[in-house]
Amino acid sequence: MNDKEKIRIQKFFSDCGVTSRRAAEAAIEAGEVTVNGRVASLGDKIDPDHDVVIYQGNPVRPRRKEYTYLMLNKPRGYLTSMTDPRGRKCVTDLLNGVHVRVYPVGRLDLISEGLLLLTDDGDLANKLTHPRHSVPKSYRVKVAGEVSLEQLAILRSPLELDGKPILPVDVTLHHTDETGTVLRMDLYEGRNRQIRRMCEAAGLTVKRLNRVSIGQLKLNGLSVGRWRYLTDEEVDYLKKITSGTEKKKAQTRR
Repeated sequence: MNDKEKIRIQKFFSDCGVTSRRAAEAAIEAGEVTVNGRVASLGDKIDPDHDVVIYQGNPVRPRRKEYTYLMLNKPRGYLTSMTDPRGRKCVTDLLNGVHVRVYPVGRLDLISEGLLLLTDDGDLANKLTHPRHSVPKSYRVKVAGEVSLEQLAILRSPLELDGKPILPVDVTLHHTDETGTVLRMDLYEGRNRQIRRMCEAAGLTVKRLNRVSIGQLKLNGLSVGRWRYLTDEEVDYLKKITSGTEKKKAQTRR
């Protein structure tokens, strides 16, 4: 953590519910506070996750914030939104039994479906949606007719959207039958209507678009329109893949 991300000790005390900031300043001036074994001074900053802060002989620990993390299998016909002024159905209408206000992480458009995460952990949500963290998202895309080698090449090429190049997309032809062709597309960013616009560029018409995974998280039989809480292991995984270390690993693999 750099100095800009550290916080003053008095703010830390207030956040932890130990004392007011003014009382914390008095305690620091009285020599009652140590950081990593050293007597603290006014103006000192700390990393709440790693520095050991002792006040009057007792450790001061961050107050734990309990966040909520959900996975929803979004149906077609629902907006990825909290409310809609036109009265259309929103994904939050499906969250029966959820008694906290959670927000969608990223978007699936009205006629798209599949895995959608929702949380009130704004920090993790921002990391998951920021392109620099390169969290892979996999989609099952059904298009009309057969897909030629030339069209596959276009989908795999360094396309531009809105005048900016997109990150490479892994495209695999799954199967073709009389109803159309199913592709698997793995994205590392989420431009507005990216898959549909890529298919348009290749002369393909999307009939159905379903997000099947985010990183290692999968629906695993979760019924359409239903939700569940993420496990502790799944939450830890999401935090890990948005850390700086995992980001470097992902960039190295590509």
